[in-house]
Amino acid sequence: MPTEQRTVDLVTRLADRLRTSSRSVAAAESLTGGMLTGYLATGPEASAWLQGGIVAYTPQVKQHVLGLSPGPVVSERAAQEMASGCSALFGADLTLALTGVGGPDRQDGLEPGTVWMAARGPGTILTQLEQLAGDPASICEQACFCGLSLLVDNFDRLTNSQP
Repeated sequence: MPTEQRTVDLVTRLADRLRTSSRSVAAAESLTGGMLTGYLATGPEASAWLQGGIVAYTPQVKQHVLGLSPGPVVSERAAQEMASGCSALFGADLTLALTGVGGPDRQDGLEPGTVWMAARGPGTILTQLEQLAGDPASICEQACFCGLSLLVDNFDRLTNSQP
């Protein structure tokens, strides 16, 4: 099954979990340029659980809007700080942050396809590093899928609820 359809399926699963638990979600994204929030907005009854999303593409916007500390913007720390800043900005129960190198060029010495993601819930932040392959569009698509997988697969852990 193509990544796009698998991503749509993940959003549907996430929407079901969010509606059942009366939780909300927001996204902070960089390399995906709004693609992640776009996927979330197409989910069933998104107006009931999607708080919003922010595209923080430049280091300056990440620092000024999401509160990132100075340093590399494609790192575990940056993904964590983006998720925390997004939570403060939108007041969502769960946040998902994606930052990485979409390509075609290297950034900060990192290869295209290097993506850090962070999923945040009350008192918990989970991070994951992915090394994705393909052209920039494919890397962005895969990053959305991987980020949503992190959120869906760890939903109970992030919400401190029972399976």
